[in-house]
Amino acid sequence: MAYWLMKTEPSSWSWDDQVAKGVEHWDGVRNYQASNNMKAMELGDRVFFYHSVKEKKIVGIVEVCKEYYPDHTDAKGRFGMVDVKALYPMEVPVSLDDIKNNDALHEIALLKQSRLSVMPIRDKEWEIICQMGNTKPE
Repeated sequence: MAYWLMKTEPSSWSWDDQVAKGVEHWDGVRNYQASNNMKAMELGDRVFFYHSVKEKKIVGIVEVCKEYYPDHTDAKGRFGMVDVKALYPMEVPVSLDDIKNNDALHEIALLKQSRLSVMPIRDKEWEIICQMGNTKPE
């Protein structure tokens, strides 16, 4: 299993929206590196659900339930999407400041490539953030 982080603006698609819908496609990604990260996702991979812009915090965990396929919102047919399903919220949301202030996370992609919307998370980073969020993934 691999781990990832996906960013969303809560005004466009929030954790509450994801939970209400259950399973939903993750469309609208128009960056090749982020798109390639989604291409690498496999069924069962776990993903941190990150509220960007004003909130800047990890609020939940979703699971990849459908691998990469064409994005219906891309008229040129260059990009794709994956489907994710809501698993559970973080018991304690983990803020960007919390991550910045943890020396063990100084190499995390969220800090190195702050504008990237879909990024890999290393196993150890996943463990640390789950501990910070008082969340034990099943």
